[in-house]
Amino acid sequence: MDIKQLRALLAIAETGSATKAAELLRIVQPAVSRHVRLLEEEFGVELFERERHGMVLTDAGRTLVEYGRRALRELDRAKAEIQPVAGAISGMAAVGLLPSTCELLAAELVATVRGTHPQLVVRLNVGYAGNLLQWLEAGDVEIALLYDIKASPGLQVEALLDEQLCLIGAPGTVPAGAAHTIESLRDLPLVLPNAPHGLRTVVEHACAVAGVTLTIAVETNSLSVQKSLVAKGFGYTVLPSSAVSEELEKGTLAAAPITSPNLSRRIVLAHPATRRMSPAASFASAELVTLIKRLVLDGAWPGATWIGA
Repeated sequence: MDIKQLRALLAIAETGSATKAAELLRIVQPAVSRHVRLLEEEFGVELFERERHGMVLTDAGRTLVEYGRRALRELDRAKAEIQPVAGAISGMAAVGLLPSTCELLAAELVATVRGTHPQLVVRLNVGYAGNLLQWLEAGDVEIALLYDIKASPGLQVEALLDEQLCLIGAPGTVPAGAAHTIESLRDLPLVLPNAPHGLRTVVEHACAVAGVTLTIAVETNSLSVQKSLVAKGFGYTVLPSSAVSEELEKGTLAAAPITSPNLSRRIVLAHPATRRMSPAASFASAELVTLIKRLVLDGAWPGATWIGA
């Protein structure tokens, strides 16, 4: 097995065609087919099912693609570290962001990184905390924002901020400016993320302590669906106001802080303690922390309190 064979495998997996893969790789189509045939001979299995409308990965093919992507990613990182351009950082920084933080962070982070190091590519992976943790452990991302997860031998954690959580409802269902207690959630139909999503855990724990039984109307792993269902009156949800800032401005959602007890979540920056961080990820990490601190201290992150260094 060699790198060319792996790149051919991934190109066909992405395009569904040996011809399109050849165009992507800028080599002739017979060479692409030969690379895949050699891989299939080496492993003794078929990696693709040849169908009329294209090439579809077999189970074995999907497994090899998963590991092949990781291997090539690590090789690309090594190349960027071994052969850096003088005074510049290149390569790829794989960053994991929580859905509720994307509107605040994504564009500014990319602009800052590209403005300083144009050859550095930022790959933003957006997912709930459970997904982000899995991606960290698998090496799919190098750094990620998570909810209040504790440091461990395999994970290094830096606490950044505490964020006030709010009761979110359709316009007219949540009194503007009013403060609500945990008791306010009793008997309300709630639209919440699937368990064990970090925010779901925070809400369930607070309600359990207060003796409040939750009524789950809908579960969804999509923040946009969550907000849309609430806006259309299918229930209420609990989110930081930063996650619905555009909707609040447009008047399609209403929000009020949940107090007594104060309901908040802690956001931390995490990265694997057992894996050396690439220069690209180190730079992106530092810029991400600087950006978050500035937004919080300038009051541009509603309901957030900076607790980092």
